Amino acid sequence: MNMYLFVYDLMQFCGHSWIFTNMIIRFMTFGKDSLADTFHSIGLVMRLCQLLSVLEILHILIGIDKSRLLPRVLQITERIIVLFVVINSQEEVQGKYVVCVLFFLWNLLDVVRYTYNMLARMGIYYLPLTWLNFSLCIPLYPLSVLAKGFAICVSLPYFESFGTYSIKLPFPFTFSIYFPYVLKMYLLVLFAGMCFIIRNIFSERMAHIGKGNIKNKRS
Repeated sequence: MNMYLFVYDLMQFCGHSWIFTNMIIRFMTFGKDSLADTFHSIGLVMRLCQLLSVLEILHILIGIDKSRLLPRVLQITERIIVLFVVINSQEEVQGKYVVCVLFFLWNLLDVVRYTYNMLARMGIYYLPLTWLNFSLCIPLYPLSVLAKGFAICVSLPYFESFGTYSIKLPFPFTFSIYFPYVLKMYLLVLFAGMCFIIRNIFSERMAHIGKGNIKNKRS
């Protein structure tokens, strides 16, 4: 199981590293023009990585990963909803700069996290990497939530205009779902979940480095 988790982390590391490197090279080459084309350039790999991350919930459920279930479920579902429901379904949103910002934050966090996880599977703990893994998310996760919220707000006019995912049942039913209202309600859930996840982040940080408990093993 440890080898399987190592391979999983390696695959995610390769995927997110490719995305992160691609974004930097494109920005250095094309400047601001690359920002509007971010989704079309790396969107497929990004979607594959996020779909693969659903396995992390299964890992926790079957007991091979000792992470807490609820925070991980919230983080994964946040990304799935914003990426597949909000961004992927509205072509007009895909060219917005907020998509590039969101992808940059996600991949920066994941490159560090999967690097730490891979080394931890082998019993290797580097002090700077351990500190970075449990500290970087403190400022970047709230920023990513703000970016998600902004992406949802930007998408609302398009969901209203095109009626995407809005459902109105025919007579004799009088039930209908107006999807922009669903997204507005989800914004409340998103920011409420952020408070819960931030508490969990500080708890994990305290457990690993807050009391000088950083492991410093070499193998």
